[in-house]
Amino acid sequence: MNRDEKKALISFLTIYVVSAILLIGVILYIYYKNETKMLEESCTMELHNASMHIKNEIINKYMKNQKFNPNKLENINIKYGLFNKDKKVIFSYLDKNFEVDFSKDSYVNEFYNYFITTLDEENIPIKYIVLETCQEVQNKNKLQIFILVILFLSAIFIGFIGYLLSKILLNPVRQRVEALDKFIKDSAHELNTPISVLMTSVSMLKNGKNPQKMMKYILSSSKQISQIYNDIHFSAFNELNEDVFEEFNLKDLVGESIEFFNDISITKDITINSDLEDCFIKMDRTKTQKIVNNLLSNAIKYSKKDSVIEVSLEKNILKVKDFGIGISKEDQKEIFKRYKRGNNTEGGFGIGLDIVKRVCDEYNLSLELKSFVDKESTFSIDFLSIVIKDILQK
Repeated sequence: MNRDEKKALISFLTIYVVSAILLIGVILYIYYKNETKMLEESCTMELHNASMHIKNEIINKYMKNQKFNPNKLENINIKYGLFNKDKKVIFSYLDKNFEVDFSKDSYVNEFYNYFITTLDEENIPIKYIVLETCQEVQNKNKLQIFILVILFLSAIFIGFIGYLLSKILLNPVRQRVEALDKFIKDSAHELNTPISVLMTSVSMLKNGKNPQKMMKYILSSSKQISQIYNDIHFSAFNELNEDVFEEFNLKDLVGESIEFFNDISITKDITINSDLEDCFIKMDRTKTQKIVNNLLSNAIKYSKKDSVIEVSLEKNILKVKDFGIGISKEDQKEIFKRYKRGNNTEGGFGIGLDIVKRVCDEYNLSLELKSFVDKESTFSIDFLSIVIKDILQK
């Protein structure tokens, strides 16, 4: 992972994780406030019920002229104390470390909840019933720990998911960058050969060495450079151009392309044989030429020296057959993708067949490939879908 990718990954993770944690934090805060409110109401209800139970028991005992004996409540979390009108302790289970604030009916300190009930009976010495419980405070502490754990685990989970998402999102970009980087290197390498031949031929031509042969090499190199430039330009800018439909004979166009590439094939002593029938079609002529030119260019690049390329146009089907290195079954699945090459040791940089595939898909032309490694490759295109029917019937 390079520096820019790391920077993009950190930026994405920071924004994603912080925003997600803030959202979860808000949700957890709302949950915490609702839960604490419910805890307070529940605790107040329990203390109120306990105080009513003690109050009724005291009143009943005094009405029957019996002595009230304080006992612990069933809920061991609730303790109580009895005080007289002077707020002096008559009996107490309360925590002695804390003084009771009789000015309030209920209140909470750091450790306990207090609830105070008053008895207004003159003949009963007990004036105040004070209840104490730590249950609400403990439950709040547990709730806080629970929320912090959830927040921490959520942060880890969100960070992990964010990392996976960023890797998934960055992966196509990385592949694209790597493909473009490879494309630039291969383009430079592809252009290097004709440029070197061109410069060498010009130098030898200046010295008067074999001018006729040097002129052939100069013409061949110039055409190769032109073909490479046209492919790059077409691949990069074709989406901006509108189709210009023309009616023309595909036989004439293929013948022109063969004549053009004869000057290129000469550098490898390759012979291009052709057997062409009339085939009148309606299509963008430039795109048609791109199909034919790239098939011929591809055949020359991957053909062996002193070999033959067979071009045929019969029953609306154009076939270009070379006797070169062939294409493996695995590579045949990828060969029409941009920047893919069948064999990295040969020429080309992987946009020619991509152009062929894109144009065929655009015009619904059937494209087939049959190849055998180290033997031959045959590309076939059926132009039936764009054949001019009237001329065909004649």
